[in-house]
Amino acid sequence: MNATGVRPPAVAGSFYPADARSLAALVDEQLAAVQHRTPATGSPAGIIVPHAGYVYSGPVAASAYALLRGRRRAVSRVVIAGPSHRVPLRGVAVPRSSTFLTPLGPVPVDEQLRAIAREHPEVSVDDRPHAAEHSLEVQLPFLQTVLGPEGWSALPLVVGHAEPAAIAAVLDALWDDETLLVLSTDLSHYEPYERAQVHDARTAAAVVRKDLHAIGPYDACGAYPLAGLLGLAGRRGLDVALLDLRNSGDTAGPRDRVVGYGAFAVGWS
Repeated sequence: MNATGVRPPAVAGSFYPADARSLAALVDEQLAAVQHRTPATGSPAGIIVPHAGYVYSGPVAASAYALLRGRRRAVSRVVIAGPSHRVPLRGVAVPRSSTFLTPLGPVPVDEQLRAIAREHPEVSVDDRPHAAEHSLEVQLPFLQTVLGPEGWSALPLVVGHAEPAAIAAVLDALWDDETLLVLSTDLSHYEPYERAQVHDARTAAAVVRKDLHAIGPYDACGAYPLAGLLGLAGRRGLDVALLDLRNSGDTAGPRDRVVGYGAFAVGWS
C-alpha cells in the first residue's frame, strides 16, 4: 500500500497487460470465446476461478465470468478469496487499503464487509499479504468488465492456514444475496499433461460433490479457502457445477509440466 491508501497493481504487465486498452480488449476477447451455456436459468451466487497469467488461465476463468453478463442477480459487493503465495499466513487477512487499482481503474474496498470480517478471531488487518498477491488481483479486471467500472465494491481476503469451519464462518458472515463470492485457485502444479488431466478430473469431481476433505494443497493451491467454501455450500444446499477444466498445455504452454485450471459455478437463481 502507498501513502494514499491505494494498493497499486503488482502484476500488471506480467500476468495481464498494463495498458488499459490492451487489457480491456483481451478480457473481451476471452469472454467472447466462451462456448458453454449457463448450467441453469439466472446467474451464480459464487464462482471458482483460476489465477495464472491471462494467456494461460484467462480462457478458463472467462467461462465463469461470462455467466455474470446479463445477470439477473443484482451485485453490489464482491468477496474475493484466494491463497497467500508470498507471505506466510495463518487465518485470513483483509487489507487496510481503501482502494485496489488496476489499469481499468479503481475498485473500492467495502468498509462494511471489512468491519464484519474483523469480528472473527481468524481475521487480521494486514496489507503485507495483499501487496504482491496475484490470486486476487487478476480477478479484478474481469469483474470490472462484467459488472461495470462503478457501482460495486469488493473485499479481498488472503487466506492462509486455517480450519475449513473457520473459513466457512467468515464467508458465511459476508455472503448474502447481493454479494458475489469469487474463490480463486489453480489446481495441480507441474505434472505431465496426461497425469494432470487425471489428477484435475479427480479434484473437479470432489469440488462438484462438495467433498472438502478430498482436496489438499497438492490438488489446489487454494485448498484452504476452497475447503471453507465447499463446506459452506454444503450447509446452504448450493449446487456446484463444473464449467471448464483445462490446463496450461491446452492454452499456451508446453505439456511436460503443466498447471491445472478449473472454473465452477456455485448456486444460481
